[in-house]
Amino acid sequence: MKSFDFVVIGGGSAGYAGARSAAELGLSTAVIDGADTLGGLCILRGCMPSKTLIESANRYQAMREANEFGLRAGQLEVHPEEIIARKRRLISEFAEYRQEQLESKRFDLFRGQARFRDAEHLEISLRDGGTEVVHAKTVLVATGSVIAHLDIPGLDEAGYLTSDDVLERPSLPKSIVVLGGGAIALEMAHYYQALGTQVRLIQRSPQILKVADKDVADALQKALEKRGMEIHTGTELLGVEMKDGQRCVRFKQGEAEHMVSADEILMATGRSPNTASLNLEAAGVATSSRGSITVGSDQASSQPSIFAAGDVASPLEVVHVAITQGENAAHNAAIHLGKAPEDSRKHTDYRLKLFGIFTEPEVGMVGMTESEAEEEGIPFMSATYPFDDHGKSMVSHALDGFVKLIARKDDGRLLGGAVVGPHGVELIHEITIAMHFHATASQLATIPHYHPTLSEIWTYPAEDLAEMLDSH
Repeated sequence: MKSFDFVVIGGGSAGYAGARSAAELGLSTAVIDGADTLGGLCILRGCMPSKTLIESANRYQAMREANEFGLRAGQLEVHPEEIIARKRRLISEFAEYRQEQLESKRFDLFRGQARFRDAEHLEISLRDGGTEVVHAKTVLVATGSVIAHLDIPGLDEAGYLTSDDVLERPSLPKSIVVLGGGAIALEMAHYYQALGTQVRLIQRSPQILKVADKDVADALQKALEKRGMEIHTGTELLGVEMKDGQRCVRFKQGEAEHMVSADEILMATGRSPNTASLNLEAAGVATSSRGSITVGSDQASSQPSIFAAGDVASPLEVVHVAITQGENAAHNAAIHLGKAPEDSRKHTDYRLKLFGIFTEPEVGMVGMTESEAEEEGIPFMSATYPFDDHGKSMVSHALDGFVKLIARKDDGRLLGGAVVGPHGVELIHEITIAMHFHATASQLATIPHYHPTLSEIWTYPAEDLAEMLDSH
């Protein structure tokens, strides 16, 4: 039986980061991954493929707006099969690079599915047949997430698409009903709508993008509706049926019942931790009601020798956080093994949590929302500034949305920021850097910004907050 200091289950972003870090620390390391293709969710079915499709959608939408700029475009055509072919080419290159990293001999790679026999032994069902048992002094679970399925009467019978299907579908429906209002639902809805599909989106929560403040969600909804998307929030899904070749979704909104129909249904109601097959009970690892592994800020589970990182345990399903968690887990596993000093323990800090949505307009957020500041009892002040009164965005005809800064009332230190607008996921990084250095709104307001740029819009709410602080 082979024995390792550190065994990683899952070779995605969190798992590879953990394995690489452990190997660099001198731990004997193994990675177990039984997926058909190595690479992980981000590369194969998440961040990279979805943004590749969205890039095509954005370019097409820009061409449709040529007249605004005194230009005339010729006959516009969409070739979805070529969009998918480009995506496959790019993702193949990304996946090949990750496979090379995993097969680099820095650690052992087992191609198979793992399950715990106990806290120190893993049974691997190998892809090429047979089983193998390994001894693991410490373990990192980084098995990611799977698509969450809603139990809606008639949905399975009518049939539906998932985001995985969209990423491989070489054709466009004339109409689609999107179930969900989170990042995946909104990005896929934008992709289809920008390429000419009629989109109706149904969200159960009172607002789309429920992780955001209401003003941010409302601004995005207003922009999407202006483009022709139909959005229903605060709903209760009742059932799905087929009628005249259309998929009809019945839902309740308030006291009224409604029905919308389309060629296809996209179920994009989120993802669930991928833990069902791991036999975590045998290892003494506690999970939440939704199957997420319960971890502390050091990424350790209820079993001190077993750590977890990425979607399987994280409050934030984003890559850069998963990478940090994996690296921290590897370092803390070394401490557990007595191969690193106890006083060097690493903790994952969510003060600078980032969130981005690649719709049009984009949404970017960092740090606290106003709602979170209220929940924590932190006295705060906030200020906003709209893009439709900003020079560079007016020149670019990118007028939807606004930027917002949130700061402490006592000293003006920045607590968070949000943007709904052009290149929002890029723009939010300026506030991330400012917050990293614990900057105040007054300090941000004094930093030179070139004119005309989109970035200089941040100076306006910063100046407003500085004036509020002075008036106190």
